[in-house]
Amino acid sequence: MRVLDLTRVLAGPWASQLLGDYGADVIKVEKPGTGDDTRSWGPPWLTDADGQPTGDSAYFLSTNRNKRSICIDLAHAEGVGIVRELARKSDVLLENFRAGTMRRFGLDYDALKDINPGLVYCSITAYGQTGSRSARPGYDAMVQASGGLMSITGESNGPPQKVGVAIADIMAGMYAATAVLAAVCARQESGAGQYVDVPLYDTQVAWLANQAMNFLVGGSVPGRLGTAHPNLVPYQAFPTSDSHIMLAIGSDRQFADCVTCLGLGELARDDRYATNAARVMNRHDLVERMSAAFSGQATEHWLRVLGERRVPAGPINNVGEVFSEDYAYEREFVRHNTHPRASEVPTVANPVRFSSSQVEYRFAPPLHGQHTAEILAGELGLSDGEIDRLASVGAIQVGA
Repeated sequence: MRVLDLTRVLAGPWASQLLGDYGADVIKVEKPGTGDDTRSWGPPWLTDADGQPTGDSAYFLSTNRNKRSICIDLAHAEGVGIVRELARKSDVLLENFRAGTMRRFGLDYDALKDINPGLVYCSITAYGQTGSRSARPGYDAMVQASGGLMSITGESNGPPQKVGVAIADIMAGMYAATAVLAAVCARQESGAGQYVDVPLYDTQVAWLANQAMNFLVGGSVPGRLGTAHPNLVPYQAFPTSDSHIMLAIGSDRQFADCVTCLGLGELARDDRYATNAARVMNRHDLVERMSAAFSGQATEHWLRVLGERRVPAGPINNVGEVFSEDYAYEREFVRHNTHPRASEVPTVANPVRFSSSQVEYRFAPPLHGQHTAEILAGELGLSDGEIDRLASVGAIQVGA
């Protein structure tokens, strides 16, 4: 499956990287000069064997493996013609320009479906292609804010907080990848492609999940609870004598085992706490009693005794601790690709494991325009002379 990727920054590149992991041939179209915006979003930068920065930002590297880069100027008529030819030979086109931009280029779905009726065309925008907000720009942080996520993130007595990664972008990319695969499956029956509209705002609202349903069913506006859960108690972080522990109780049996470990076994027989519904109603008093017990011992002690009773609990690790644990090596969280400017580049592994298929780590994130000549010659059959001519008139850029 060939994916023509005209996206940049995060939501679109996240979707195309995922499709590339699953075996798609992803051709990343970048603008001459600067390329994807995130190429300059550093430091930190990848370094070469001498420890010198290569100019490749960690941000760009996080979301662009398994792609080939071609530099095309969409403001140039011949550049647009190249994209049209690549679209004619592609299964999927991904783009995340503002609504209406691709139509101005003559590269919208209606223009391309005539030359490729099987094309699955996916647009990722802030607010979708229709509605009163469709022309507005939008970015992850503002969507987290206006889409409700920040109102339920943070401590109850503190200001609203955004999530520590651009999760609205990432989830929009995940929705886009699954939608593209669904459209490809539908094409197997109909023979026809289709247009897929993925808005950041709508996807943000969609994955409010139980918090959205809590409002729709119960009528109360959810608020911030810190690490606590609106529908489960106890399900939050507790201070220990040396740090914190995250408790995730999902059943009455787990609660009984947990309070037994804490020396508070009588709470499991108390009508105020015996069921989850009762615990939600009496959250404050229960958490106070459990907090006092947890503070008496170190985190390592509680992890051991709770683990013996199979009570779900974990430490609150920083990112360095996550990647230095033995478990990270067992599960191969970090893979490596060879890189033209450095001996190798690390990448965080795709978490999916198949019984027979394989997630692929074929290419390091590409240099800017690294594959321009290769793609034009191999996919469109252009000669070296024609490629040189296109570069000379500014329709393309060859190499970094």
